[in-house]
Amino acid sequence: MPDSVAFQCPRTFYDSFDRKGQDPGSTHYCPGCGHGVIHKLVAEAIDDFDAQDRTILVSPVGCSVFAYYYFDVGNVQAPHGRSPAVATAIKRACPDSLVLGYQGDGDLAAIGGNEILQAANRGENLTVFFVNNAIYGMTGGQMAPTTLLDMKTTTTPEGRTPANEGFPLRVCELLATLDAPYYLERVAIGDSRHNSKVRRAVRKAIRYQLDNKGFSLVEVLSPCPTGWKRTPVEAAAWTIDQMTKTFPVGVYRDGHDRDLGHPRYRRHVEASSVPEILGVEAGAGNLPLPDDDLGIDEARFKFAGFGGQGVLLMGLVTATAGMLAKRQVSWMPSYGPEMRGGTAYCAVTVSDRAIGSPLIEHPTVLVVMNEPSLYRFERDVVVGGHLFYNASLIDRKPARRDVEVVAVPANEIADKIGDAAVANMVMLGAVLARDRTVSLEAVRAALPRALKSRPDLAEIDLRAVEAGYEAFRDASVAGVPGRSLEL
Repeated sequence: MPDSVAFQCPRTFYDSFDRKGQDPGSTHYCPGCGHGVIHKLVAEAIDDFDAQDRTILVSPVGCSVFAYYYFDVGNVQAPHGRSPAVATAIKRACPDSLVLGYQGDGDLAAIGGNEILQAANRGENLTVFFVNNAIYGMTGGQMAPTTLLDMKTTTTPEGRTPANEGFPLRVCELLATLDAPYYLERVAIGDSRHNSKVRRAVRKAIRYQLDNKGFSLVEVLSPCPTGWKRTPVEAAAWTIDQMTKTFPVGVYRDGHDRDLGHPRYRRHVEASSVPEILGVEAGAGNLPLPDDDLGIDEARFKFAGFGGQGVLLMGLVTATAGMLAKRQVSWMPSYGPEMRGGTAYCAVTVSDRAIGSPLIEHPTVLVVMNEPSLYRFERDVVVGGHLFYNASLIDRKPARRDVEVVAVPANEIADKIGDAAVANMVMLGAVLARDRTVSLEAVRAALPRALKSRPDLAEIDLRAVEAGYEAFRDASVAGVPGRSLEL
């Protein structure tokens, strides 16, 4: 026998927690918190399955939000409650990855209740670790959906009552009513016997995902000494003695014989069939850019104005034209108060490579149709980028001197055509004349597709695009960033 046994931190943990700041050798969790134990068991399982290089951990708001301090894996932060939706997108985009969701009760069972329900109901091939400490541990000790009856919190100072606050939400029991989940188990942190069961459940849930079985969720009852105002020893005992009365530990689902189409690569669509699915004629995807040798690293457009100005349509036409020219594209409209008179904008990315996110923080081309949009987005344009503004409605000139500014009297040009409503297409034509990302030929092909519900508008919209295009050409292009061009 060896004289000594070596113990070491799981490889999936960072050697030191430098991201955290302060002491890199300790975690930010309170003494006695169950998160540390769960982290250790998850990290060990990832090590043992040799899955570190393909693991993506999705953590949202709550005490779990800082998991990226500790796990040396792919880390993605999700908005409050949206971890299952984000994890779904990641798993479908990267089906060979091990995608783990890590959520607390306030996150998963409250604002994220519908998200977890829908992901489970679809049978997504995900593994979710649900940490249930029956309280909002990070934000002040408020009542959570899983708070026990008679339990005192900062928002139930006299204890939770069925008549006023309702009953605790039992997630495993709820998900067990669905057909699709493959594995559901509730375990508890608190003593060595229960911790061993947590370890087995964690490993089983990960193993099932690696075997493409489908949706797995492990609910872990976890001590929260600070939120419960107990010592770590008292909190561990209370987890076992009291929480398990309301939330019985055990297996609620372990396998089924339903064929849900695993492995979870979902529907695979051959590129050759895309034109037929989209209703695009075969061969329409060969439209050139103005310069076929032009490589596009990533052109980012933001179109903004008030509701009714057609800014979303500008983006849709641009994205459709890029797609027809065989570029990678994304189009993301903003859905706030976009009624007529409200604000509206959309983001379009056109690229020769895969697009990581449809969100655009710093556009290379900004097109604004009204003054509030200029005020809101002017500062975001990249240095050396293009800023087109509707001089018909915007009195002040942009303040930026490190971008190329183009003033387009879009409404006046549209009036000459005979329809003030096509000012958006006039503006798009001016953009096409200056920016070389999308060709006029591609836009001509894209317009009828973007206007399928209103084919009667395609002709006048095309005339407006061409009028804006010619107006820019006639104004003699200023090719130096920082100069202001007025059409």
